[in-house]
Amino acid sequence: MPGLSSQYQDDIGKRHSGPGPGATSTGQLSPVSLSSLDQHYGSRDSSSASPIKPQRPGFRGGTPGLGSRTSSTTSLLKLNHLLPKKEDHGTDTYGVREVRDGFFDAVFLKAPRLPSKDGLEALKATLPAAFDQHNPLTIKHFLPNQWRKLKSVVHRVFTTQTGITLLKPFVAYFIAYVLCLVPVVRHWLGPQYYIMAVSVILNHPARTVGAQVDGVVLTVLGTAIGIAWGALALLLSTSTLAARAGYGGILALFLVVFVASIASIRAFFVRFYQAVLTAGIAVIYATLSETHNATIPWSKLRGYAVAFLFGQAIALAVNVLICPDAGARPLATTLHQSFDLMLQALEAPHARDARLRRQLSKSFVDLSEAYRDMAIDSTISRFRPEDVLELRNLMQAVLRALLSMDTETTLLGRPDDGEANNGEEKQQGGDNGQNGHVKDVAEALATPTRDLLLSMCEGIRTCDIALMGISGYRKSTGPSTDFSSDTAVSKTRLGQTISHFDSVESLLLQSGRLPDSAIHDFEIVQLFVSARHVRETAATVQHLLHHVSEMQTVPERPRLWLPSYPFSKSVYRTNAQIRHDRGGVVAGSYQITFGDIARILDKITSRVHEPTGRTQTDAAGDTNLKPETSAPRTGSDGTRSKSSTATRYKIWRGLYRLQGYESKYALKACLVTCLLAVPSYLEQSKWWWDQYQAWWAVAMSWVVMHPRVGGNLQDLLNRSCLAVLGAVWAGAGYAAGDGNPYVMAVFAGVYMLPMLYRYALSTHPRSGLVGSLSFTVVSLGLLEAEHREAATTTPAVLAARQGLVFFVGTAAPILVNWVLWPFVARHELRSALSSMLFFMSVTYRSTVATYVYFDAPPTPTDIRRSELLEGRLREGFVRIRQLLVLTRHELRLRGGGGGTDHHDPRCWAALTEACERFFEHTIAVRQAALFYDAGCLRASPAAAERLLPHRRDAVATVLANLYVLAGALRARRRVPRYLPSAAAARKALLVRSDEVEAELTAQEAAEAEAEAGAGEGAGLREVNTRRKWSDTYRFSYNQSLTGCIVQLEEMEKYTKLIVGEQGFDDQFSI
Repeated sequence: MPGLSSQYQDDIGKRHSGPGPGATSTGQLSPVSLSSLDQHYGSRDSSSASPIKPQRPGFRGGTPGLGSRTSSTTSLLKLNHLLPKKEDHGTDTYGVREVRDGFFDAVFLKAPRLPSKDGLEALKATLPAAFDQHNPLTIKHFLPNQWRKLKSVVHRVFTTQTGITLLKPFVAYFIAYVLCLVPVVRHWLGPQYYIMAVSVILNHPARTVGAQVDGVVLTVLGTAIGIAWGALALLLSTSTLAARAGYGGILALFLVVFVASIASIRAFFVRFYQAVLTAGIAVIYATLSETHNATIPWSKLRGYAVAFLFGQAIALAVNVLICPDAGARPLATTLHQSFDLMLQALEAPHARDARLRRQLSKSFVDLSEAYRDMAIDSTISRFRPEDVLELRNLMQAVLRALLSMDTETTLLGRPDDGEANNGEEKQQGGDNGQNGHVKDVAEALATPTRDLLLSMCEGIRTCDIALMGISGYRKSTGPSTDFSSDTAVSKTRLGQTISHFDSVESLLLQSGRLPDSAIHDFEIVQLFVSARHVRETAATVQHLLHHVSEMQTVPERPRLWLPSYPFSKSVYRTNAQIRHDRGGVVAGSYQITFGDIARILDKITSRVHEPTGRTQTDAAGDTNLKPETSAPRTGSDGTRSKSSTATRYKIWRGLYRLQGYESKYALKACLVTCLLAVPSYLEQSKWWWDQYQAWWAVAMSWVVMHPRVGGNLQDLLNRSCLAVLGAVWAGAGYAAGDGNPYVMAVFAGVYMLPMLYRYALSTHPRSGLVGSLSFTVVSLGLLEAEHREAATTTPAVLAARQGLVFFVGTAAPILVNWVLWPFVARHELRSALSSMLFFMSVTYRSTVATYVYFDAPPTPTDIRRSELLEGRLREGFVRIRQLLVLTRHELRLRGGGGGTDHHDPRCWAALTEACERFFEHTIAVRQAALFYDAGCLRASPAAAERLLPHRRDAVATVLANLYVLAGALRARRRVPRYLPSAAAARKALLVRSDEVEAELTAQEAAEAEAEAGAGEGAGLREVNTRRKWSDTYRFSYNQSLTGCIVQLEEMEKYTKLIVGEQGFDDQFSI
């Protein structure tokens, strides 16, 4: 059961349990009236109910007039807590039945009171872990934070694998840099010798062997294409006298066309990032360097290509020779971390840990990325890609089950002596009624449930050990060699524990020790549901153990596995190091994740509603109303209407796609590169353009500009400072030894070691790239300046002016991004939450239509599609919280005028938390509906007809509220003060469902008595057992649907805090 339910149950155990030791029960069932609980909890305006730790009533027994279904009664109590007291919600119709076709009846009640300042303080628990640290923009904590980070980096470099990862790019770069210092090498490579060191930086060897080979192919291909396009532009611009007259215009046209093309590819297809990056640098060099020559210097193109190839050869050799990573280590690390989180989640009992659940969701996402990284590049491993795919699915099934398991139940803890004595005193005091049944069930289920937990922990640890042994990284990654990797023993022990649990569970249900009324008791049903969730988790661990034991039979020798990820998907994905090097990981991942969710939900299309027709014979009445024609139905077979395949639809879709960020990025890239390249086409500026290699300003603007993230003020300061620092350090190194290569090599080693760490391993890769390129080009360019005619320019002045070139090239794209379509994390967060609320509405509608009110039961394909959507939505919540962390790095120059605090991160985090809990309740509804048999209602057309208006009201009210909240967030408009009450609609449905089911149950009882007289007792016992399980899952089903209503109320509050509340007279206020 979700954690919210357990919090309510724990609270009611303190308020409405027995009076204490020695108290005497008044009967087998001790019902508590709804009115008394309403008086106890007061109105919904009470400030005692915290939005994070809601106090919910627990209940044992039934309520007269509502039947003995405690699941419905408990849900009603939760709804009464949300509804105002002493107010009629239209539940009593006095026998008048309303027949509606299409529209729903909305009930508007008193608006809830928004949380006070004390309530906002309680919302801190919903913030991500990054908010525990000091604000990065505060000057007071800047230096202490930098000191702590420096000590952490030094510790990681000298004690973990990070040191080896840093050593590889440094060795490759230092080799290339030293070769550039040798005069013979410089003379042989030509004036473009420093491109060899630049080539190493662009495709550094701090990556797996497969990714390195892939990078070599892509960078060489991109450089060849860029040089070829530049050569073509040079040929055409000098082919005729007329062309020479428009020399600059032709080159500019070729540059615009090429930059626009590769910028679009860079934004659309992430896979080709390295190719388009090097292609852009190559074409900029070909068309913008050495522009003062009247003839085409073909030697510069040849020298550039040769130097670039030598740089790639050095990087590849270092990657293969120094501690090569064949691709299995990242996968093994991710698997080991996921198993550790599973073991941590199985520690029982423990309260609902929100951050642990977020880590489990993040692990769910990391497993998908680990498999994708393995399949997208070549790897050498004992893991077969198809085995890893199945392993990923099984591990995600375990994580899914752990997220659904209730760890707050008393079944998972061992009672101490004091609690045992208190239990004996209660039993001696005469509490032998329903409380005695609760105690009997708890004692019977506690031991096998705890045994299941222990067996699951052992099985998960064994899987971890076995997989680390297969990968070959058990000594460096873990676990300890003291544990055995024999999966057969763990699998046998877990199977025996499951069998013992099943036998105890069946004995409780079939032995007759529990009366029929006991299965409707709140505490008893809660115990069964909690134990059943543990049993389902054990089943997923059992399947995982079986697959890992099969993986242990693979050959011991590693094999080369070529890329196996589908090409149609791989063009939008790339490996982990490229995701890191290009920067903007959060923004890029968020865009891809939400695009995947939208594509999956696009297949779930609502069927066209056809109003019910009437015949002439019943024109005076509505007796021919067919529920099946008005029931909400959802088609998820992926079929589309004819209009979606029409030519005009494709044209519209293409034009609409051109309005996306990809086209905007291409426009900005063309604008920046062309404006910075203007001096190269003017005669009066060509001399200083070539002397100071100003074409690097254009190249740096192309390198730094990101398709999604433009950069904030902090990025501008960091990158600009490092661009200037690289030039200053290069000038200092040259001046210290007057160009002595040994001194320059020492300066390079001191500077480039932290800079390569920042580029290849830190969270700020683009600033590290800027600093590395600035130092390399300026320092090696000073050596070439010795042989130029411009000897009057001192090295200090030359270094300063080249540093200015890098500063302009770094700052220009950031400033342009601030003006044209800037990336603002707060705005993206608002859009993401709005989209997620809309996704929740579609998910809720699909779940209800597929698993609750369906014509045909869900198929295995429907279940697999739902699990796929669940994984994507979990990843969506991970991306939303990452966006929330990004907002800490943005300055807020003005406050919002909407809610209490327009940019208060607590409100955004609380809204995300409420939305995620709504999603978890929806998952619980789906899982419980697979086992809950409501055949008595589905088999009766009359019952379905009577419940149809109320079902429609309950579902439509939830959807309407979600649509309103999503629209308010996206349009930045205030939320109406009064929204349709989902709680009232849900209560009306529960009351009517209990009335209808009570009538049908009475009919079944009469038929059962007749069949019992005919001698069918054994069959009735089997049916009764199956009905008991149906009632057990009905509890979880109803509790989860009611939990959705509770979280919907919370989402309404937090959305109003963010965008404000719209009243009736706001338009007249001044």
